[in-house]
Amino acid sequence: MITSAQNPKIKRLLQLQQKSSERRKHGLFVVEGQRELMHCLNAGYEVETLFCCPDIAGEEEMERFSALLPHGIGGVQCVNISKTLYEKVAYRGSTEGVMAEMKVRHAALDGLSLPDNPLIVVLESVEKPGNLGAVLRSADAAKADAVIVCDPLTDLFNPNLIRSSIGAIFTVPTVACTSEECISFLKDRKIQILTAQLQDSRLYYDTPMTGATAIVMGTESTGLTSQWREAADAHIRIPMLGRLDSLNVSVSAAILMFEAVRQRA
Repeated sequence: MITSAQNPKIKRLLQLQQKSSERRKHGLFVVEGQRELMHCLNAGYEVETLFCCPDIAGEEEMERFSALLPHGIGGVQCVNISKTLYEKVAYRGSTEGVMAEMKVRHAALDGLSLPDNPLIVVLESVEKPGNLGAVLRSADAAKADAVIVCDPLTDLFNPNLIRSSIGAIFTVPTVACTSEECISFLKDRKIQILTAQLQDSRLYYDTPMTGATAIVMGTESTGLTSQWREAADAHIRIPMLGRLDSLNVSVSAAILMFEAVRQRA
């Protein structure tokens, strides 16, 4: 039972949570909570170290969770930590007393397995992990076929992203690449590019989305770069009836994705 934050295992756990450089150095990232961890395992990621707090999880719950692991807890390095320590290292209290260091696995554009009529969400230079996580939750709900993050300003294994997505980062195929690579990928596969922008655009519900479609959004502050606007097959907008001229990117993404779902129904 580890009780001290000075323990080397706990120090590394905290570093992985806090620094992308440490995640790259060790090839590891942190997942917190049974639900998120099961999504991660079901997506094929491997556990490096499992941290359990029996006082929070309880023996019965840990036995149930162990049965859900592919090879049981016996096949994984399992470290017990005290309740006091768990509450210090956990991002939130309602995570069932379980967190894990997982081995990083990077997906590539060419590795995406897409249907004949895919719905893809593309995000250019989205900076806030919480926004990206919320988009992924909506992508899961709309059953989007992929989320492509272009020129990312946050890594896909940021704990805030994993937490805000409640594990959707593992349920929706997600790839990071450059905008140039993504545009080439979409053009080669004849997937129409719809850019969300105010300028020179038409209302989103007047735009057909029943064919292979990529919905592209940029940052709330600067929008999309010119390369995306020039690459687009159509520019679309959500009508703004108040005094403000933009929505949070995750809200916009949800509206546009579910319009595609409506049209395809």
